[in-house]
Amino acid sequence: MHHRSSHPERHHLVIEIPHLRSTVGRALVIALETAVIPTVLLMLLLHYVGLVAGLCAVLGWCAFVLGTRRALGKEMPRTLLLCAGMLAGKAAFALVTSSAVVYVLQPAVGSVLMFLLFVGSAALGKPITERLARDFVQLPAEVYTHKAVRRVFVNVALIWGGSRLIDAAMTVGFLHWSVEAGLFSRGVLSGLLTALTIAICAGHGWRALRRLPGVTLRLGAKPAVA
Repeated sequence: MHHRSSHPERHHLVIEIPHLRSTVGRALVIALETAVIPTVLLMLLLHYVGLVAGLCAVLGWCAFVLGTRRALGKEMPRTLLLCAGMLAGKAAFALVTSSAVVYVLQPAVGSVLMFLLFVGSAALGKPITERLARDFVQLPAEVYTHKAVRRVFVNVALIWGGSRLIDAAMTVGFLHWSVEAGLFSRGVLSGLLTALTIAICAGHGWRALRRLPGVTLRLGAKPAVA
């Protein structure tokens, strides 16, 4: 959507951001299905029954969630499939190795790799967050080339990198207390940290875009357009 300005060669951009309520709701459901509930199942069964029963319950829960959605004809988001696949893979590997510690440490190693990826791309001046934004957010091409926006992508990459490093350290620290504490850290605290990181990055990006000359942001119900 364009508006005339005092300079005829310039356009005033109005960027409409989709309403976030439904997106947040879907994200919470996926978090419950792929993190909170399976972690609670594993913690309880690990304490009262044993490791094998807990890991089998996690695998069974993944199959139940995907099977129920398919049977009811519900949406199968790629995010859900990815998270469920990773969860099932962790549980299966831990079952083969007969180690709950392996189950907890796998995502911690992944967090360290994510830290290297985000911070390394920012240091090279090619933040991976810009590529991710192009995949998921529809913004005018000229917005991506703005110096202030590119700084935002670098800052967001550094924020995510720091968040992933904190996540890995938190997991290892809690695991030193006990396996149950490590599971609690992965299933609950890691999710809260991710949600906090998303909120910080979204707020930082929103403020930066609002400061751009000739750009107006507003919330709407349609996909982001300009």
